[in-house]
Amino acid sequence: MKAIRRFTVRTVLPEPLTQLEELVLNLRWSWHHETLDLFRAVDPALWKAVDHDPVRLLGEVSPERLDRLAEDRRFLRRLRDAAEELREYLTAPRWYQSRPGVPSSIAYFSPEYGITAALPQYSGGLGILAGDHLKTASDLGVPIIGVGLLYRHGYFSQSLSPDGWQLERYPPIDPNGLPLTLLRERDGTPVRVRIGLPKGGPLHAQVWLARVGRVPQLLLDSDVEDNEPPARDVTDRLYGGGGDHRLLQEMLLGIGGVRAIRAYCRITGHPAPEVFHTNEGHAGFLGLERIRELVAEHGLGFDEALEAARAGTVFTTHTPVPAGIDRFPRELVGRYFGGANEEPAVPVDRILALGAEDYPGGDRTVFNMAVMGMRLAQRVNGVSELHGRVSREMFGGLWGGFDTAEVPIGSITNGVHAGTWVAREIQELAAREIPSLVETGTGWEEILSRPGTELWRVRGLLRRRLVLGARRRLRESWRQRGASEAETSWAGDALDPDVLTIGFARRVPSYKRLTLMMRDPERLRRILLDPVRPVQIVIAGKAHPADEGGKRLIQEIVRFADDAEVRHRIVFLPDYDMDLGRLLVQGCDVWMNNPLRPLEACGTSGMKAALNGALNLSVRDGWWDEWYDGQNGWSIPSADGLAAPDRRDELEAAALYELIEDHVAVTFYDRDSAGLPRRWLEMVKHTIATLGPRVLATRMVRDYVEEYYTPAAGSARAMAADGYAGARELAAWKRRVARAWPDVTVEHVEGGGDDSPHVGARMPVRVVVDLGGLDPGDVAVEVAYGRVDASDTLADPAYLELGGAEKADGGRLRYAGEVPLARSGAFGYSVRVVPSHPRLSGRAELGLVALPPAPPGMTNGDLR
Repeated sequence: MKAIRRFTVRTVLPEPLTQLEELVLNLRWSWHHETLDLFRAVDPALWKAVDHDPVRLLGEVSPERLDRLAEDRRFLRRLRDAAEELREYLTAPRWYQSRPGVPSSIAYFSPEYGITAALPQYSGGLGILAGDHLKTASDLGVPIIGVGLLYRHGYFSQSLSPDGWQLERYPPIDPNGLPLTLLRERDGTPVRVRIGLPKGGPLHAQVWLARVGRVPQLLLDSDVEDNEPPARDVTDRLYGGGGDHRLLQEMLLGIGGVRAIRAYCRITGHPAPEVFHTNEGHAGFLGLERIRELVAEHGLGFDEALEAARAGTVFTTHTPVPAGIDRFPRELVGRYFGGANEEPAVPVDRILALGAEDYPGGDRTVFNMAVMGMRLAQRVNGVSELHGRVSREMFGGLWGGFDTAEVPIGSITNGVHAGTWVAREIQELAAREIPSLVETGTGWEEILSRPGTELWRVRGLLRRRLVLGARRRLRESWRQRGASEAETSWAGDALDPDVLTIGFARRVPSYKRLTLMMRDPERLRRILLDPVRPVQIVIAGKAHPADEGGKRLIQEIVRFADDAEVRHRIVFLPDYDMDLGRLLVQGCDVWMNNPLRPLEACGTSGMKAALNGALNLSVRDGWWDEWYDGQNGWSIPSADGLAAPDRRDELEAAALYELIEDHVAVTFYDRDSAGLPRRWLEMVKHTIATLGPRVLATRMVRDYVEEYYTPAAGSARAMAADGYAGARELAAWKRRVARAWPDVTVEHVEGGGDDSPHVGARMPVRVVVDLGGLDPGDVAVEVAYGRVDASDTLADPAYLELGGAEKADGGRLRYAGEVPLARSGAFGYSVRVVPSHPRLSGRAELGLVALPPAPPGMTNGDLR
């Protein structure tokens, strides 16, 4: 008989062991080996049986065992030391506390978080990145508050049918069985936040609190008795349901998330956030709630509140694929924010305008969450340099008057949390060989002078661990697919701890090309079975439940890997999660990545593998395009210009095979008299020494603090000063400039100097403009100059602001300046007028520019 309800009964710990609960409820244990050692000592056999989940451990350990531990002086001493060390970690000043001008607090919103496999609230890279961001913020002392949703069924668990088709199931999650506590008022009642609905009662949510080291993480949960049954299911599954369901999730995340933060800060005394970081568009509605607050609490108008909210908001886009952006029908958004649910302070027509694709090529029928996020944020970034460039092209229509290079979208390349992803053996080796690496994060270059013997030993240990783990998972998968015990006996010999091992794991959308390696199955078979230089490949990945194409790709791989001739050399491991990901990045020798360039925003698995001593074999996309140097792995040539997808795949697959056969395998198996692959180890040491300080999330979070959070806090403070005088003034100025701009014109441009100038000369330029009633202080008149291409288009121009503003005829103004001729060759210039205000983030913020009339046969685009 099946139970009609499932719940978790928590253990009552003996008084001497109460600090165990304190350690369990802080997720720092997920990256702190000494605390994990302590949990293991509670009951080593049970620790293994519960998959290293300390909450389950305390739920299942016997009372007799707890009584013995309560009298074990050695264990109690270890417990006391661990608890004291945690408290010191939580309270001592760290890097952030020495920084001037930093925000008192930052709110970080994400729809998913990969903190630990024991808290399954993630699906892929976005969540893993968010988890690493919180952990690193904790390590650096950055006062972030994380905000997300608690999904009662998380993301799906994956298994395979007998014919290799992906199957999904959604096991229920009991929050009481997770390392969480309910956020409660001071009188003990659970906190409730609510958001309005178009009809019926409001949507209520309770707030679960996770402790990620120093970082509080608030997770909103709609499964409360106050809600009707459909509303209780709003937070049922990550990325589940149709348009209404997803829209409600995102309203709860953004609007409810701000309200949860206000309750948390009120109850705990935590400083209110000065900066709000929106991790992808899913949480974009947080800006609307902040506008509503500012109107209601400070008497601002919508435009004034918009400026105040924008100043302190950072928006990070994570996708270079339009299909990866949430877009809702306009009428759906209008229904949820209009009618009886409309807030007078936030009119529905203004909301719809924020998400409108009202630029050339946009779809006027949809509401774009990323577009809204960018309009509600003064600072926007992609997650690698290449992704920043792609994003400027992708969203350039929002700043249509400017060249792509001037679109105000920057980039901060993602990083990874070493404590989570680097094998303990690697960390201990670093601590022995180069203590400064662990203590201060310095001394990376010393790796180059260290002998590779010990590194090679550790790499062999990690490869063996991967092989043993893969065999266990492979056997379990075959049993789930219906195989008998006898039919799984071969899995005990699958893979080989001494064979070159390639890892390939990721989500399975088509652009990541899971099956590119199978473009020529016979050639792949020869590579795998080479008698002298064999190769083995370990593969994992999940397709979205609605992605039939992705499921077919998985089935194609599985069917190939089921072949008795090769199944000991290529395996597909289902149910890709953090634990399997850690096993792969630590144990593989090579991390392979072959997306369609430039459709991978960043990709961080290869970073994790590199920190563990693996080499990358990748298309130059995402972070690899930025940091590949010819010695830290291999670059798969990309046939970007080809329009025919099949031909492109054919060429890139052939290049992949050649690299594996003639370079990767040759280098790996080239051994000296001591059995060491000297050239391989040189590449590994070079990789760790050069990539190590770059790929760490400590670098990433410091970049966010210095380049985005601190400037955003400064802008927010300037807007809020003197009763939000800055926001009021800027909003009024923008309205005035927007009304006048159609009449701003460049009337006349005149250049002087020699007909044949030389390098080092200066060319005088005079410009007459009509400002359409604006003041000279409202604009900047600039000369754009530099190299020109064959079509006379300026390539990577420099800009010179002209001065003077002398009166000319008819109320016009004359500006003048001298352009430096610093280079020889084809040279050109043009002029423009742009709005100028000290509180703008840059020239392009308003998307307004006035250009001179185009000469005959040219367009204004050519002049830019």
